[in-house]
Amino acid sequence: MSAATAFKVLTAQQWADFEREHVFRGAPVDIADGYIHLSTAEQLDETLAKHFAGQTDLRIAEIDLTRFGDAVRWEESRGGALFPHLYAELPMHAVVGVRTRD
Repeated sequence: MSAATAFKVLTAQQWADFEREHVFRGAPVDIADGYIHLSTAEQLDETLAKHFAGQTDLRIAEIDLTRFGDAVRWEESRGGALFPHLYAELPMHAVVGVRTRD
């Protein structure tokens, strides 16, 4: 499995911290699991519905996966689908776009 970009959903506070520090080390679930959870474009709506239902003021960051080499692993998750997992910190320069979801 391969894609050039994937998406990370962040709360407004996580995004503010990311902008200030220029590196994202993970949300609590990422830290607990040992990697940063990402979603493909096709997986994003389900991720938002399952993990962010009812939350507002979210940021959806598009991440350039080509910057990470072997630090990105495609692993089974929901229903056996392969999800991109980042086994590294996420630097701001890897973000190629961001949008707000209210």
